[in-house]
Amino acid sequence: MASADSLTVPDVPTLTQAPLARPVTGLTPALRERLAACARIADTDGEPDRQALALLRESGLLGLALPYEYGGAGADAHGLNTAVEQVAQVNASASIMLFQHYAVSSRILEHGSPAQRRRLLPRLARGEWLAASAWSETGAGANKKNLSTTARRTAEGGWVIDGAKSFTTSAGLADIYLVLAQSEEPAPDAADTGYGAAGQTFFLIPADTPGLQPDTSLRLAGMRGSATGFVSVHDCRVPDTARLGPVGTAASIIAGVRDSGATLGAVSVGIAQAALDLAHAHAERRGLTAQQAVRHRLVDIAGEVEAARAIVERAGRRTAPDPGVATLHSKLFAASAAERVVNAVERLLGSAGYVASHEINRYGRDARAVALMGPTNDLCKELVSLTWNS
Repeated sequence: MASADSLTVPDVPTLTQAPLARPVTGLTPALRERLAACARIADTDGEPDRQALALLRESGLLGLALPYEYGGAGADAHGLNTAVEQVAQVNASASIMLFQHYAVSSRILEHGSPAQRRRLLPRLARGEWLAASAWSETGAGANKKNLSTTARRTAEGGWVIDGAKSFTTSAGLADIYLVLAQSEEPAPDAADTGYGAAGQTFFLIPADTPGLQPDTSLRLAGMRGSATGFVSVHDCRVPDTARLGPVGTAASIIAGVRDSGATLGAVSVGIAQAALDLAHAHAERRGLTAQQAVRHRLVDIAGEVEAARAIVERAGRRTAPDPGVATLHSKLFAASAAERVVNAVERLLGSAGYVASHEINRYGRDARAVALMGPTNDLCKELVSLTWNS
C-alpha cells in the first residue's frame, strides 16, 4: 500500500512491464460457489467480506473496466454490467465493491492526468489495489449538496482535507479512495447540477495517508459484507497531484458518470435472478410445477427479471437517445423490480421462506439496499424530471 506521495513517485512498473490481467467473460462454477459461501458467512457475522475480495483480486475481474494498455480487459459498459450482475447473483456485497472499483477506475481513466493513469491504473487493473468512492456524508443529502468536507490550499501548493464520509463501500478494505470535498465557495448564481454542487473537487487519497481513518462499526441490515462504513479525513495532507480533474469541477464529472452506461441496476438484476432461481428450485423440489397457478406465477416473476435485464442492457449499450437518462431509468426500474421479485418469491415460498436463515431474506435486504444507494431511487426520479425543464 502506498502513501499520497506515491502519486508523484514512479514506483510501479512501466506499462510494458506490467503483466496483463486475464480477460474475464464470466464466473466459473468454482468461483460462484466460493463467492456464495462467502456471502452466507458475511451475512451472518456482518463483517467485511475479505475472502470475497481476495477472490475478486485473484479472478481478474477487477481489471475489466480498463483498457489492455493498462493491464485490463477492455470491457465496455455492457460487459461491466454483465460482470456485476453475475457476481450479484451469488454475492451482492461483493458486486457492490466491484461496481465501485469500476466506477473509480473509469473516472481515473477519463479524467486523470497521464501520470495518474500511468501509476494507478495498472495497480487497479491487476487487483493489487481496490478503489472506493467516498462521496456521501451525513447532512449533505442524497444529491451531495452542502458538503461539510473541505479542501484548502497549502502554501506549498498541496491540499489539506478535513471532514467525514458516511456509507462508503469498501471502507477499511480499499487501497485508494476517491474523496469529494468542497474546495471553494460556489457563486451565488451557480447553476443547479441536480447532483453535486459548484466548487467541489475530487481527490485520490491512498488508504495509508496520515489523517485518513476508516470505521466499519456501522451495522447494516443488508449488503453486510460490503464493508460499508465511515471514512474520516482529519488534517489529511495530499499533493496537488492527488486532485482528479480541474478544481471545482466535480459536479461535471459526476454528471458524466451516468452517461457511461454502467448502472447499479445490474446489481438488482443479479439479486432478482437469484431469487427467481431459488423459486424455481423450491417449486421443482416440492413438485409444484405441476400446478398451473404456480407455473404462471413463475412466468410473471421471470417477466420482471427479463424487463429489468433489458433496460440495464439498453443502458450499457448506450443506444438510447439520452444515455444518461436511460442509465437513471435502469437503476430506478431494476431496483424497484428486484424488490417486487423478492416479495413475490417470498409469497410463493410460504412458511419455508419465513425462517430467518433462508436466503430469500438476505436477497430482500440486499435488494432494498440498492434502492438507497446513490443516486437513490427518489433522486433518480428528480434527475430524470429535471431534464424536462431544460
